[in-house]
Amino acid sequence: MAGSITSDHAPAVEGQRAEPLIVTEDPELLDDLLRLCAAAGARPDVHHTVPDRRAVWDAAPLVLVGDDAAARCRGAARRRGVLLVGRDQDDPDVWRWAVEIGADCVLRLPDAESWLVDRIADVVEGVGRQALTVGVLGGRGGAGASTLACALAVSAARGGRRTMLVDGDPLGGGLDVLLGGERAEGLRWPDFAASKGRVAGAALEESLPALRGLRVLSWDRGDAVTIPPEAMRSVLAAARRRGGVVVVDLPRRVDDATVEALAQLDLGLLVVPGELRAVAAAKRVAATAAMVVKDLRVVVRGPYAAGIDEAWVARVLRLPLAGELPVEPRLLDSLDDGLPPGGSASGPLGRFCAAFWERALVADGAS
Repeated sequence: MAGSITSDHAPAVEGQRAEPLIVTEDPELLDDLLRLCAAAGARPDVHHTVPDRRAVWDAAPLVLVGDDAAARCRGAARRRGVLLVGRDQDDPDVWRWAVEIGADCVLRLPDAESWLVDRIADVVEGVGRQALTVGVLGGRGGAGASTLACALAVSAARGGRRTMLVDGDPLGGGLDVLLGGERAEGLRWPDFAASKGRVAGAALEESLPALRGLRVLSWDRGDAVTIPPEAMRSVLAAARRRGGVVVVDLPRRVDDATVEALAQLDLGLLVVPGELRAVAAAKRVAATAAMVVKDLRVVVRGPYAAGIDEAWVARVLRLPLAGELPVEPRLLDSLDDGLPPGGSASGPLGRFCAAFWERALVADGAS
């Protein structure tokens, strides 16, 4: 992609099928654009010049104008979503044509193919605001990170938000088990292990088990214990494009796949029990995670050892305090009864999660 020139007006017609419009008479360029549209799952409308009916031009979510057709598009209504596409890297007139037709940007193939496929797929999927993505990791083993991740997802779904829970810890035992859905139909991580490039967000969501009002990507009961970093990147990007909330349960060890997940978080929560050894272990985890995650905060879980409280833990770790995780005495009994973590809105964990989402979504501007 060579650069951008932004115009001022959005398409005037809404509610139409989200398929791009191609304007070109260049057969080789048309073949390239049709191939890229097919890769993005789009069925474009093809014209040699600006369509006779203005509604066709206005309604298309994306207009791909070949550089051979730029002169024929000079009189078209100005709008956003017009891309000027060609293959001649040295054409000195391309920027003049881009200005005259009000193009958002100028693309040169094959260099911009990957970017263009993603852009076409975005409009086909109707991508809007990306999901608020929260990752949870433990400061030490048994800190309660998986419990908090499940409770946050259950609470978000109970609040009516589109929610996806992603189990990023292959050795954690499976979040579907915590939710009582280990036998639920749907795909698990091994089905996505070979994923590279773009994964369709709608197809991902529809393929996963639906549990407690949310979608869950967890592990099967097989022997696979790794997530390729390319698969983590592709799957999480697809989950985020669906909007709403994505919660990721992450392991304490930071491998390549975990780094990919941390890089996509809007907020990371480090769960630390209120004891000296846990704080010492959490310092090492925090030092590694903070190099990737842009906003890392600590959640402190009681009971506390003598001389320790949540403010002291946050100060020692040099992290903002996201909250004090309450003790829920009947948590194990509730799990045995089939109630997931955070399943009771009136319980201590449910109230904590509801308050967390209220603050987080207001700060994100999504409430």
